[in-house]
Amino acid sequence: FLPERSNLSGVRHILLVLSGKGGVGKSTISTELALSLRHSGRKVGILDVDLCGPSIPRMFKVQDNDVHQCDSGWVPVFVDQDKSISLMSIGFLLEKPDDAVVWRGPKKNALIKQFVADVAWGDLDFLIVDTPPGTSDEHISTVEALRPYQPLGAILVTTPQAVSVGDVRRELTFCKKMGLRVLGIVENMSGFVCPHCSECTNIFSKGGGEELAKHAGVPFLGCVPLDPQLSQSLEEGRDFIQEFPKSSAFPALAHITQQILDGTSQQSS
Repeated sequence: FLPERSNLSGVRHILLVLSGKGGVGKSTISTELALSLRHSGRKVGILDVDLCGPSIPRMFKVQDNDVHQCDSGWVPVFVDQDKSISLMSIGFLLEKPDDAVVWRGPKKNALIKQFVADVAWGDLDFLIVDTPPGTSDEHISTVEALRPYQPLGAILVTTPQAVSVGDVRRELTFCKKMGLRVLGIVENMSGFVCPHCSECTNIFSKGGGEELAKHAGVPFLGCVPLDPQLSQSLEEGRDFIQEFPKSSAFPALAHITQQILDGTSQQSS
């Protein structure tokens, strides 16, 4: 059952970025995916449902913006003049950047439902949902609120080491339980590329994400190496994809984006 004209009716594809573990780079992957999709001519929104650690506004250097109301709900914050990337995050609703969100489950769940129903996204090719770590309250609310709009599926992010992969394995179980399709697994921080000699050092071992994908029978989307240029551009809210096409993380991100675009064109054909 879909409301007559919902705020999501102009959104073609909804992607969730999930991980059972914190600190694996979900917001990084969400941000770079949005920038990469924009470079391939798509309009993208990011819904940041990480209520306790909303880092998306900062990664796009719009953390001082306010959210305004319009007839159909909240107007998202646009990152650029041509409105090709729009964002919604609790980060825009906090009075002070240092405010902590000290909320119990029901209040968080109510805000997530409101985020899904009440943001006037307009027409988007992709809505990327950046989630907090875990498989609990916020995730269930998010998936249930989005279910009527048939999300395309989830991208799971892990780092290569076994501890992280073990936690992400639980996220696969969560997706199965919730009936959410897994589009694939991304292994982030997969080796460190030295800016001086371009040698790749595997700080966190290697290949855990790929092995998990094989074991679970889901696509492996690729490895994104640790790259100081990528970290720096996220810190400063700059467009990594435009500035560092020679970086070793660049082809990896482009490859992941291409697979997602291929997957959507197969689905709509």
